[in-house]
Amino acid sequence: MSKLKTIFVCQSCGYTSTNWVGQCPQCQEWNSFLEDVISPSLNRGKQNIPGSSRMKSTARSKTVSLSSVSIKPPKRLSTNISEFDRVLGGGFVPGQVVLLSGEPGIGKSTLLTEICRELKDNPILYICGEENIEQIKLRVSRLNYKGDNLSLLPETSIEMIDTAVRESFSDERPKNKRYSLLIIDSIQTLYSNDLGGLPGSLVQVRGCTQLLTNMAKELDIPVVLVGHVTKEGVVAGPKVLEHIVDTVLFLEGDSQHMFRILKTTKNRFGPVSEVGIFEMFSDGIKEVKNPSQVFLEQRMEKSPGSCVGVTMEGYRPILFEVQALTTKTSFGYPKRTASGFNVNRLQVLLAILEKRVGLPTGSYDVYINIAGGFKVNEYASDLAVCLAVVSALKDIPIKSKTVVFGECGLSGEIRKVVHQEKRQKEASRLGFTNVIGYDRCKSILNAIKQAF
Repeated sequence: MSKLKTIFVCQSCGYTSTNWVGQCPQCQEWNSFLEDVISPSLNRGKQNIPGSSRMKSTARSKTVSLSSVSIKPPKRLSTNISEFDRVLGGGFVPGQVVLLSGEPGIGKSTLLTEICRELKDNPILYICGEENIEQIKLRVSRLNYKGDNLSLLPETSIEMIDTAVRESFSDERPKNKRYSLLIIDSIQTLYSNDLGGLPGSLVQVRGCTQLLTNMAKELDIPVVLVGHVTKEGVVAGPKVLEHIVDTVLFLEGDSQHMFRILKTTKNRFGPVSEVGIFEMFSDGIKEVKNPSQVFLEQRMEKSPGSCVGVTMEGYRPILFEVQALTTKTSFGYPKRTASGFNVNRLQVLLAILEKRVGLPTGSYDVYINIAGGFKVNEYASDLAVCLAVVSALKDIPIKSKTVVFGECGLSGEIRKVVHQEKRQKEASRLGFTNVIGYDRCKSILNAIKQAF
C-alpha cells in the first residue's frame, strides 16, 4: 500500500504548500490553508493526466473561423416557476451545471422539491447524500407532492452515480423515461475512490464536480449541485469550484422573516443581475411575482418616520419602506442602530443632515429599520433614509403617495442614480404620484420641501 502524503491547500485560490502557512503567498488571504491528503501514486501518474506536457497527443484539433460558427438558441427546460426561470435566464440549458448555495435551513431543498413538483412530466433523479429516503418522503408529503416523477438514489460514490445516470441514457430505455434533471444534495458528501482525501475535502469536492460536469456535457442533462457555505457566508470549497460550474446561485434571507432572495453571481447562459423573490410557507416555498406590493402591504399611512424608496435588485426595481425612530440621547455619545442598512453609511447621512440641513442629529439616538427583513445596499436609498430621519425628528408624516430615490453627496446635493426610468415606472404602476429624485430635486433641502 502506497504511503499517503499530507499537503496544505488554500481554500480561496487552490495554492498548495507542504507546510501550513498563515497567509497565502498567492492570494494574500489569512488562515485559508486546510490540510489534505493525497496519494503519491497519483503524482507518479502525472504524466497521464490530460493537459500534462508528457501526455502524448492522439488527435490534433483544427482551428475554426469565428465567422463560420452558427449560433442556435439553446432549447431550455422551463421549471414553470417564473422567479427561478428569471434568474437562470429562461430555464435550464442541456448540460448546464448549477451550484445552489445558502445557509442551513434557508430553503434550498424545499426550493428544489418545488421544482421537481412543477416538472411533473419529466423524470428526475435526486441523489440524497445528506438525508435518508424517509426524510425526503416526509418533506415531499408536507408539500402535497406525490413524487411520481422523482427517483431517489441514496448514494455518495461518484462512480455509482455515474453508472446510474448513464443507464438511464442507454439505447434500451425509451427517451421519455430518461432523466431530464439531476440533483445532487450535496456536493460535499460525494467521494471518488480514485481521489485522495476524505469526502468534503478540497480534492474530493473539486474532482467530483469536474466528473459531474463532464458527464452533464456528454449526456446533455442539467445538473444542480447543492453546496454548503462557510461561517463567513460564502460558498464552501475551493474557489475553483465556482469556475468549473456554469451557474452559481445563492439563496439568502432572514430567519426571522419568510422572504427569500435568489441571486446569481455567475451565469454563462444568462444575465447575472437578475433576482428571484420567494416566500416561505408551511406547505413549501412560493414565488412572489409582485415583491414591491408585498413589502408595502403592512405599511401604516401618515406615520412619522416612514418613507418609501426604490432599490434595484439587478434589473428589477423594488419598492421598500424605511422606518426611522429618534429619541433624545441619555448619554454623551448618541446611539445609531440599523437593520437592513449599513450603519457606517447611516453615520455619514446623519452628518450631512446636521451640517447641510441644520438638524440636531448629534443629540438624538437614531434607529433605522428596512421593513420586512429586506436588505438595501445601494446608495440610491440615501434620500429615503434621510427623509425618514427628518420625518421622525419633526414628528411629521411624509405626504401620501410619495416615493423617493437618490444618492446624497457630502455637500447636501442629490446625485443621479442608474435606472431612473425603471424606478419611476414601477412607482407609478403602484399608484405613487409624488416621485422625488434627481430630476425634480438637486439638493436635500429641496427634497424636504417637496416631501412635507
